[in-house]
Amino acid sequence: MKLPALAAVFASAALAGCAVTDSGPPGGPVDAGVLEWRDLRRLPQPAPVPPLSYGTEPHQTGELRLPPGVPGPFPVLVLVRGLCWEAAVGHDYLRPLADALATLGVATWTVDYRSPENGGGWPGTFLDVARATDHLRVLAQTYPLDLGRVVVAGHASGGQLALWLATRRRLKQGDALFIRDPLAVRGVIGLAAITDLDAQRDAGDAGCGDAVDALLAGAPDDALKRVSPASLLPLGVPQWFVHGALDTRVPEAEIMAYVERARRRGDAVTVGITSAAGHYEPAAPGSATWMTLQQAVIDSLLE
Repeated sequence: MKLPALAAVFASAALAGCAVTDSGPPGGPVDAGVLEWRDLRRLPQPAPVPPLSYGTEPHQTGELRLPPGVPGPFPVLVLVRGLCWEAAVGHDYLRPLADALATLGVATWTVDYRSPENGGGWPGTFLDVARATDHLRVLAQTYPLDLGRVVVAGHASGGQLALWLATRRRLKQGDALFIRDPLAVRGVIGLAAITDLDAQRDAGDAGCGDAVDALLAGAPDDALKRVSPASLLPLGVPQWFVHGALDTRVPEAEIMAYVERARRRGDAVTVGITSAAGHYEPAAPGSATWMTLQQAVIDSLLE
C-alpha cells in the first residue's frame, strides 16, 4: 500500500482532533515551522483508553489503540517514549501520534517504563521495555493482534531503546538484560532517534548528556557498548529513520553516521531527513515529517 492511495483519506481525516496538514502539526502555528517541547505538549489529546499493566510498578503500563471500525488481526507498532529516559516525562505526549497512526490500520501499543529516578536505569529500564513488548503475547489473547507483524518505534532516547530491543535475541542466559524467548520484531522506526550513546554523553546539555550516565549507573564497564545501537550493528532487521535537519539534540550528522555504518554492515536502512523540522516533529501527527512517518509504517507493517 502506497501513500497516494491513502491521500484522499488523510486529506479529510480528523487526527488527534485536527485535520492533517503538510504545513505543521495540530495545535496551532509554530515559529519557522519548528516545534518546541511546549508545542508538542499542547497537541489536542485523543479520547482516553484504559491503561494496561505489564508489571506491578506504577510506570509499567501501556496504552493499546486499535484501528477504528475495521476487524483485525492488526499488525502492531510499539511506541517508546523519549526525553532522556527521565521519570518526569510520561508517555502521554505520544497519545496524539498513537491515535493518528492507528487510523493507518495498525494497533499501537504505547509503553511507559521506569526511569533511573524511580527504580529503572540499569537494568530496570531495559527490562521494562522488553517485558512491555513481550506482553503483546498476553494482549493477543484478548485483542486481535498479529504478532507476526510487530515493529518498534521510539522517539529520541526511546529510539535507542527501540533499536536495542531488536537485538535481544543475541543475549545469553546470565546477562542482566536476558529474558527468555523474546518476541521477534520485524523492524525499527527511529523518530529523532538516539543511535550513539557515546555521542550523546559527549554532547552535554545539547543532548542527553549526564542522563546517559544516570541510565547506566551501577552497570558494568562495558554496558554502554552493550546497549548503544551504534555498537550493536548489524541489528539484522530493517530500520527506518524519520529525522529533522534542524534537530540540535540528535544532529543530522549523528544519524547519518549511524545509517552509513549500518548499511556497510549489511542492514537495510531507509532514512528521511526533512529540511524544515527539528527534534519534535517526528512525534507530532500532521507535522512536516508526518508523510515520511506514514510511509515508514506502511512499508514496515502494511506491505
